[in-house]
Amino acid sequence: MKKQIFMLRWFGIMIMQLCFLLAGSSDDNISDSSAAVKLNAEDPEQVVIDNGIVQLTVSKPQGYVIGISYHGIDNVLETRHALHDRGYFDVVWNEPGKNSIAQRINGTHFSIVASDESQVEVSFVRTWTSSMQGTDVPINIDQRYVMRRGSSGFYSYAIFERPQSFPAVEVDQVRTVYKLQEHRFHYMAVSDNRQRFMPTMEDRESGQVLAYPEAVLLTLPSNEDFKGEVDDKYQYSCENKDNRVHGWISFDSKAPVGFWMITPSDEFRNAGPTKQDLTSHVGPITLSMFVSTHYGGKEVTMAFQEGETYKKVFGPVFVYLNSLSSNEDPHTLWPDAVQRMYKEARSWPYDFPHSRDFIPPTRRGSAIGRLIVQDRYNRGGRLLYGESAYVGLALPGSEGSWQRESKGYQFWTQADNKGYFMIKNVIPGHYNLFAWVPGFIGDYKHNNMITITSGSLIKLDSLVYSPPRNGSTLWEIGFPDRTAAEFYIPDPNPKFINKLYKEQPTNKFRQYGLWERYAALYPHNDLVYTVGVDRYDRDWFFAHVTRRIGNGVFQPTTWQIIFELKDNAIRGSYTLQLALASATHSQLQIWLNEEGDNPALFERVNMGEDNAIARHGIHGLYWLFSIDIPSDRLVKGRNTIYLRQSNATNPFQGVMYDYIRLERPPTLN
Repeated sequence: MKKQIFMLRWFGIMIMQLCFLLAGSSDDNISDSSAAVKLNAEDPEQVVIDNGIVQLTVSKPQGYVIGISYHGIDNVLETRHALHDRGYFDVVWNEPGKNSIAQRINGTHFSIVASDESQVEVSFVRTWTSSMQGTDVPINIDQRYVMRRGSSGFYSYAIFERPQSFPAVEVDQVRTVYKLQEHRFHYMAVSDNRQRFMPTMEDRESGQVLAYPEAVLLTLPSNEDFKGEVDDKYQYSCENKDNRVHGWISFDSKAPVGFWMITPSDEFRNAGPTKQDLTSHVGPITLSMFVSTHYGGKEVTMAFQEGETYKKVFGPVFVYLNSLSSNEDPHTLWPDAVQRMYKEARSWPYDFPHSRDFIPPTRRGSAIGRLIVQDRYNRGGRLLYGESAYVGLALPGSEGSWQRESKGYQFWTQADNKGYFMIKNVIPGHYNLFAWVPGFIGDYKHNNMITITSGSLIKLDSLVYSPPRNGSTLWEIGFPDRTAAEFYIPDPNPKFINKLYKEQPTNKFRQYGLWERYAALYPHNDLVYTVGVDRYDRDWFFAHVTRRIGNGVFQPTTWQIIFELKDNAIRGSYTLQLALASATHSQLQIWLNEEGDNPALFERVNMGEDNAIARHGIHGLYWLFSIDIPSDRLVKGRNTIYLRQSNATNPFQGVMYDYIRLERPPTLN
């Protein structure tokens, strides 16, 4: 009875919160004294929208942002660039089996969607025809820009649509890009502890390209403070769930100015909340990444079959500009941008876009419930709260399919410390409910399809997740959180550092070249880990990589796990639970007690292409394998598990382990 009362109370609170959110407005607390929004579309080559705070100039009919005027600055964008190379949408795509094409979205038809004193929305449409096959991505694309009264910035979004007649295509990347004035914007901020003065593009061009073109050693920078540092845009990557605001600050003594990309929701991004992607980087460049294969490879591409229909809205995202007087600290522009991000997030989903394809708050639904974990060999099999579980709705698929799903919308939340969750503002449709819980391996999938309708509130019963488990734990290495962050991360080579991360232990993995530190620590013999003696945070290298033995020559590496059985093995099947945080063109082979036995206990060939080792990701896609070990393969006393990564043609092939556990046979229940 108490439980029922508690649940009713909790549902009531959630419903009140939902009503409050649905009643919320995205207005900027506009006063009557703020200037009206003005549209000038008379010029045949450009459109100008001005609200008295920001003036936006867009090429017509292409839809390129060619000018942003703010706070006395004629154009915050780099005017040395061509008109199509300042602010734009672009895609990377290919016909199946053919090479990729990077393409700017070039509108061919301009229209005014709405225009009054409070808001202007304009559209730039590019319609695909069969004459474009092989040269243009077969998707109809509508680029929209919105400026509102009293708002210090503007919104943009894009609508992608494929009718039934369109050919097959693979889309690897969808994004919007802004390139700022190089002489003005030198300070970049991605998070509270990831912000700094940055080198210039010229500094990169005069530097030494390292193991891949994105990484450059600065040898002749204009500022001596940068000499000897590595610049690499992947050092500033961020998970979707945390990628809410980033940008640049101009420390101009007359008028410090900030330029920020604010993303109020990640529902339209691909591959779920833990997918990583780019933010801002040297240029100065600010990005909004909607879709990419970064940290996932082709497994997370948007692949359309011939005749497959599709429609999706990417955005809106908000370009926010802020400023200070000359006697104020420019650094405070960052916390102001963060506060603006929170305001935009509270206003999501917006109620002002005029596209009928953008679903407003009044037409969305929600789902509430509770996730419980039952691990029969953990704490006596008692029911445990799904504390801090990630719970989400995504297109139907198998367990864990959400991390490779890139076409549909995804809606995620994190449960509280009792396992309760509420997924708000869900677009109507059919979904599977997925979850994963830090501290437990595997993925949860609810058995029933979840159908969201306009205004609906789906009340789910307590959902019980039983993580993969065949027997009690004999030993374990690591912590199951889908990353390799808890393992030993070495100090970088002092010749290749990013000073920002020198005093940040939690971001140590973002330093360049850590894969080469393995050969420095293990020049001849590979890693050997003894259970019960060694510590994984000190003795388990964070990435199982190749070893360089010459110029362009690499060799496979074989790690060992040594453990003791005090008694004879119990008859039955032991289980090795192997969770991987990343895999890049790897061939993982596992033997027990006899390395090289044929066949191997386990073998997986050409696994993964997330490239997280090179791109400082600490994780890519998650893999879980449950490997049976017949008891007659074990011996009383010392046993050795051999883990061999056999592919060895470059320094980036390898895996990152998340968690390894050996379980006794289930007969010990």
